[in-house]
Amino acid sequence: MKITKNVGTADRLLRTFVVTPAAIAGALVLGAGSAGGIVLWVVAGVMLATAASGYCPAFAVFGIDTCGKRGCNPGGKDAKDAKSQLRHAA
Repeated sequence: MKITKNVGTADRLLRTFVVTPAAIAGALVLGAGSAGGIVLWVVAGVMLATAASGYCPAFAVFGIDTCGKRGCNPGGKDAKDAKSQLRHAA
């Protein structure tokens, strides 16, 4: 099974530089070892993992793709199809 990226650049930046630090700050405020703190640590970890991989399983389940028109796989099938269409159009 091939995993296709479904998290766009803006979404990845938001997850990395806004959501993750906010979750970490919240975990520290609530107490790193409290139930709420542990949940926020997990949220921070998931946000970093999905930002790094470019794939979000929840997005896949709901059919969400924030990659935009050009797609997230520049060297993949979408890019090759786009290059082929440009060659044929010229």
